[in-house]
Amino acid sequence: MSEVVTGDAVVLEVRVAQFPSRALAFFIDYAIQILLLIGGLSTLPYLAAFTDPAMFAAVVTLFLFLVMVGYPVIFETATRGRSLGKLALGLRVVSDDGSPERFRQALFRGLAGLVEFWAFFGAPALISSLVSQKGKRLGDLFAGTMVISERGPRDNSDAIVMPPQLASWAASLELSQVPDEVATAARHYILRWHDLSPRIQYEMGVRIATQMASFVSPAAPPGVPPHAYLSAVLAERRRREQARLMRQAAPSPYAPQTGPYGPPPVQPTSYGPAAGPQGGPNPYGPPAPPASEGTGGFAPPQ
Repeated sequence: MSEVVTGDAVVLEVRVAQFPSRALAFFIDYAIQILLLIGGLSTLPYLAAFTDPAMFAAVVTLFLFLVMVGYPVIFETATRGRSLGKLALGLRVVSDDGSPERFRQALFRGLAGLVEFWAFFGAPALISSLVSQKGKRLGDLFAGTMVISERGPRDNSDAIVMPPQLASWAASLELSQVPDEVATAARHYILRWHDLSPRIQYEMGVRIATQMASFVSPAAPPGVPPHAYLSAVLAERRRREQARLMRQAAPSPYAPQTGPYGPPPVQPTSYGPAAGPQGGPNPYGPPAPPASEGTGGFAPPQ
């Protein structure tokens, strides 16, 4: 495991891909590229009869560039960091802060790969991977990326749960404008919330929640703590994504069902003091008085 720090100063543990899995993923991609080259170069000569030599040379050069550089760039951009080889091995390319890989980064990696793998047969990539603590090849160093493994034991405590008091409000939210970067930062904050000091919990939560609120409407009910607000938004966003995938997979219209969180043992009528699942205090605490100017509209912890 390795730690990365997001743009919002959230520490995230990721599983850095090991060299054997990266090498196997590379050989899968390399074999696919070789097959594409063999197929294309055996077909292109038929084009020579219909074009002049300069045009034929330009077509061959473009074809070689698309296979050697375009293949990884197109796949990693379209799948957010996964080529066919990485998809088979459960690997993904991410930015150094844990955010999804961008086109610019995929292009840097693809161009560097042209030198690392095709010009020097992978020697620079091998040396760099063995020296780097995170197994980075030269393309990763230039692009500010690393390869992580998405396969491994997952902690059940990582689930982001909808606060029951906010379920009806969350169902009415407009979430189409929420950027993936903001949602990723919010998710990392929620998963690490219990590891932060109360002061950092609140200050960081207000900053991320205020940023999220600029893309979400309607506004949160008064007195909602930042972590509860972000949990509700992320849980509703995930619920809608799951519903969309089910509609695409099933021929019949999606039938609304009870969400994965289930009905709470005690259903409060408003976001305020209420008994918890075991009869204790509400896990988010009683609502605080209206926040003063500069807190972003979210109540401080009690």
